Amino acid sequence: MNNKELIAAIAAKNDLTKVETESMLEATVAILRMQLTENKSINIYGFGNLEVRKKEERISVHPQTKARILTPPKLVVNFKQSTVLKNKLNNVES
Repeated sequence: MNNKELIAAIAAKNDLTKVETESMLEATVAILRMQLTENKSINIYGFGNLEVRKKEERISVHPQTKARILTPPKLVVNFKQSTVLKNKLNNVES
């Protein structure tokens, strides 16, 4: 599903225009992005948790040349699905 399909689905489900829905989706993504850049975690009930984690510096190996490369530390977004979502995906009754 891409942005256009998501906007159309949300608009149809909530009886809104696509323009209103697109504006709400853009605002939601902006808020999520802002929270993550401030190192704050996001918990969406029934969906999961998003949090920023630091990956430590490590040595990696280039597969073709076998050269060892120092990979610098970086921040990544980690997603942990909720139990509700996990059960839905696995067709488990709760």
